Amino acid sequence: MSQTKLERIVKFYPAFDKRDPDPAKNYGIHGVELLMAVKGPKGVVQFKLYTNWQLPHIQEEMLNKPVRDRTTAMWRFLPMPTDLGYHSYVPHYEDQSCITDACELLDGKPCYYDGSGLNAEPVFKLLVEKGDEAVWRKLERYYEVTFNSDETAQEDRND
Repeated sequence: MSQTKLERIVKFYPAFDKRDPDPAKNYGIHGVELLMAVKGPKGVVQFKLYTNWQLPHIQEEMLNKPVRDRTTAMWRFLPMPTDLGYHSYVPHYEDQSCITDACELLDGKPCYYDGSGLNAEPVFKLLVEKGDEAVWRKLERYYEVTFNSDETAQEDRND
């Protein structure tokens, strides 16, 4: 592993209720979102988790709303890992599109992003079973594989 200096970032985005009777203005509800990211000179890798911690009045609505089945009830309150991905200053594959000209994680610079909700599941399992230090190690390794890859790192990309 290289000796690249990596910054650890933790951010919590607040829950919101942006419902509106006008469908064009209805942005729904969303719980607190957790971001854990590792930033280096070549970009950022991230793990995102929707906590499902809702505003108090939304929690009350959800508790009082009838449920059709157990799965529906569980999804109202269980955390949901949503992303393991990267933000890069440069494209990583042919025809990769720039997703924004002003990425928050890349200090307002253009961003080439790729990620996976499915790959976030094992990271969430690490968080639950081993805590944040295990997630940081995973993210630091993912950074090295993504931005400083060699043949061995390529083989480990999905570990």
